[in-house]
Amino acid sequence: MQKILSLVDGSVIFGESFGAYSTNSGQVVEAEGEVVFATGMVGYPESLTDPSYAGQILVLTYPLIGNYGVPKRETWNMEHGTEVLKNFESEKIQVAGLVVSEYSEKYSHHAAKESLAAWLQREKIPAITGVDTRALTQKLREQGTILGRIEDKKTSKKFWNPNEEHLVAQVSSTKPRFFKRGKKTVAILDCGMKLGILRNFLERGVSVHHLPHDFNLEKVKFDGLFISNGPGDPARATEAIHSIRQQLKKSKPIFGICLGNQLLALAAGMRTFKLPYGHRSQNQPVREIKTKHCFITSQNHGFAVRNKMAVGWEVAFENLNDGSVEGLRHRSKPFFSIQFHPEASPGPMDTEFLFDEFVKKL
Repeated sequence: MQKILSLVDGSVIFGESFGAYSTNSGQVVEAEGEVVFATGMVGYPESLTDPSYAGQILVLTYPLIGNYGVPKRETWNMEHGTEVLKNFESEKIQVAGLVVSEYSEKYSHHAAKESLAAWLQREKIPAITGVDTRALTQKLREQGTILGRIEDKKTSKKFWNPNEEHLVAQVSSTKPRFFKRGKKTVAILDCGMKLGILRNFLERGVSVHHLPHDFNLEKVKFDGLFISNGPGDPARATEAIHSIRQQLKKSKPIFGICLGNQLLALAAGMRTFKLPYGHRSQNQPVREIKTKHCFITSQNHGFAVRNKMAVGWEVAFENLNDGSVEGLRHRSKPFFSIQFHPEASPGPMDTEFLFDEFVKKL
């Protein structure tokens, strides 16, 4: 069955539906949001469940998608019956919709439980195949990310802009949880956290307070603060920015990843801006300023920090493709952040050592 991708510039792109088409009551399933592209060759189960993709229609540039299916749900059992997912980055698919060049109906992998199409249909996420994703990606690179809608037929409805929404509030955890592991404790401010981050702390024997984005940090005891990744315009996460600003008055270690990098910058008095088409790939080259060491990183973000540092701060990493800020570090206090994902999920794990650096500071 046919569906179309309508863009705010008037373009209409036709494709065949392989995700959710209609509900049991016959209502057509549609998606709207910001159309973005990602260049990874593998890792679609992890990418689709990344909360940073909330409010976005994802275009995958790799031509064949779905050939290894979707793995079964596996969990890491904790104390008191608490579970942590091993192989997904959240409890559900987070993208609004999916666009691919060719969907592979036949899948083959020893760990596969079901097809990508079955998973999308069960979670009511529309997806289309048969699209010239190369041409679509070229359009996005030339014009920048653009608003769009996956629908049954062309309509005149106003296009929804997710960057005008407080997306962090929509994807953050709603209640605090505590994971007991060791003597040192990290408070995670969940702004749309990938579960790979939580797994990295637990694997290092660190106890974790997993907290909503607007949680009052004065209510818990911790040795260090971690600020997670997440979707949308960081300036709209005012509650988190306020909490971080209060913590900057103290000397406890602080570590931020992706959106956490931007929130830390805003709390410190710096500014952020929207990139033309963002960084969404598993092969972004970054360089550490002090050591000149280069790393290949996994990234997923549409905003970045302006290269004008607040007093006491310096750029720690830079992007070798466009020169954008990839990390911050305070000159005297144990505060630092990065724009990329050291936990990968998916992608290279070149920079996983940064978790160890933070844990040593606790």
